[in-house]
Amino acid sequence: MYSANWDEAHHLYDGYRILTERDYRANAEVPPLVKVLAALPLVRLHPAMPAPEGNSRELSAFLEGRTFLFQNGGDRLLIPARLVCTLFPLTLALLVFFTGRSLFGAGAGLMGLLLFTFDPLVLAHGTLISTDVPCACLMFATVMAGLEWARQRHVVWLCLTALLTGLTLVTKFTGVLLLPILLVLVVAEAWRERSRATLWRGLGGWCLVALTGWVTVWAFYGFRYAPAGAGLPISPTLATYAASIHGKGTAGLLLFLARFRVLPEAFLWGLADTKHKEWDYLAYMLGHVYRHGRAGYFPLAFLIKSTLPFLALLALAPIAFRSSGRREKQALLFLLLPVVFYFLVITSSRFDIGARHMMPIYPFLYVLAGVVCWRLSQRGPMWMGVAALLALCQVGTSLRVAPAYMAYGNEAMGGPLAVRRYLSDSNVDWGQQLKTVRAYLDDNHVQDCWFAYFADGAVQPQDYGIQCKRLPTRSGLWWFQLPMDVPPTIRGTVLISESVLEGVESGDGDALNPFEAFRTLKPKTILQDGVYVYEGEFPVPLASAWVSIRRSSELSKAGLPNEALAVMQTAEQTAPGVAPVELALGWALLAVGRKSEAAAHFVAAQHLLQEQRPDLQGAELGPSIENGMRAAAANGPGR
Repeated sequence: MYSANWDEAHHLYDGYRILTERDYRANAEVPPLVKVLAALPLVRLHPAMPAPEGNSRELSAFLEGRTFLFQNGGDRLLIPARLVCTLFPLTLALLVFFTGRSLFGAGAGLMGLLLFTFDPLVLAHGTLISTDVPCACLMFATVMAGLEWARQRHVVWLCLTALLTGLTLVTKFTGVLLLPILLVLVVAEAWRERSRATLWRGLGGWCLVALTGWVTVWAFYGFRYAPAGAGLPISPTLATYAASIHGKGTAGLLLFLARFRVLPEAFLWGLADTKHKEWDYLAYMLGHVYRHGRAGYFPLAFLIKSTLPFLALLALAPIAFRSSGRREKQALLFLLLPVVFYFLVITSSRFDIGARHMMPIYPFLYVLAGVVCWRLSQRGPMWMGVAALLALCQVGTSLRVAPAYMAYGNEAMGGPLAVRRYLSDSNVDWGQQLKTVRAYLDDNHVQDCWFAYFADGAVQPQDYGIQCKRLPTRSGLWWFQLPMDVPPTIRGTVLISESVLEGVESGDGDALNPFEAFRTLKPKTILQDGVYVYEGEFPVPLASAWVSIRRSSELSKAGLPNEALAVMQTAEQTAPGVAPVELALGWALLAVGRKSEAAAHFVAAQHLLQEQRPDLQGAELGPSIENGMRAAAANGPGR
């Protein structure tokens, strides 16, 4: 079973706080429904609550969430919470079956169920405390309820559509896309029937759906605008957070909605957070780290993370749907339009951190794949053989990669171990391998080891009894401020998470990745297709310099500028010709008043950054270099 991943602890902690304290501040980046449901079994366990960390709200959610989970027994909380979340993929599988049976016959429903049940992406994420599969479940259920209302025009189906819309909105923020999807379906249905009456009836129903969704959002936030009682604020405040969004139009809209309290503050804060992360997160694609997401990311992820039988069945769909009646065309409209709309929207976004964000399109497409597979089997012995082979391959490919479903990539792309050439992050590694790592270390009696763990801080290897010495990751070093001491050369067993190895979380990629040299080495083994194991002696000068940069910063803040300078002078000898080292040395020189030398190092950092990663000029290093050059040219020392 997977160990706790990057997000699960703080999701569970926030859900429990909402249930017991009605405090929505801990993790407002995700709406409350799934978190609250996952936390329900915990109420009878009476887990101890951690003492407040006193950090920024988002950081506290991770730190307090980890403490909450592991001081209360880890799996003692995690397993019952995950069991609740498993109800969503089970429900979704049944919905795929009943939808296929209702629209195209029992055979099509059964084939859709079989294919969907053995999809590795669903199996990877369906058992986690995560919003991806629940959002897919509720979005699919909503659209299918809308189809029944369009067909039967019975108020019960309209009310069910409205209720499910509200639940989708409080499951994941991409659920807001459901409202324009339903509106597009209303217009498309009216155009198909060439009927103004259908249009007006549909628009009236859509207004009721939107109103119900709005009321449902308020209900799940306790009909209270403030995120917590007693006037306790969220941090940073919504006004500050929204104003700093890259897209000023979005910021203006959110501040307008906040001014008139159209939606709860925590909900608006979460919407602002999705826009922040879309702009701030690095993206990994085709072996390269990018400052922002790329337009081709999700089409590529779809081709890699979808099984070959599934893709083949979609390609054969024109044969199966060569002649369709009126009711079948209506069904195809409701199955295909949501997929096209949703896919176009996420492809135009820059939130490229995993194929799991495509999850809502899969149930629609698996209904179609089931129809294609069934109809092919009815076309004669040859086509029956093709259909049977594709179904068996779907089962086989899933069984072959079990239980490492997270890293799945189809055979045409080279299989799971080749995914890292194209994609990273939760496509391969969400920090879920610690139980497997612990078993490997125990079985091989490994005592001397180093570990660069992707989720370090949100979950720590020590939580699972892993006593390896820590190697730096970007979040572990700078955000969580984890203790570490790394010499320029390390010896023994070295474990590196895939996301760290590719530079997604350990640095800014390529020349600035302290573990770049390991990418050319053959690992001794690969654990759960996501943790690479090496044996021997390895130079890690940049990793050591990273730790020195933080140490120098701490000494400078403590009022010890000369000691801070000495640390950075040693780091420059360890890792010469690297932009972050030159930058930190420039600041250390500036702190002791050696302006001309500092300016020279700032210029060197700028030139190195332009050579190594010109696309990162607008990221963290670029502005810091510019600030240093201005400070060196000013009268005061300034930092």
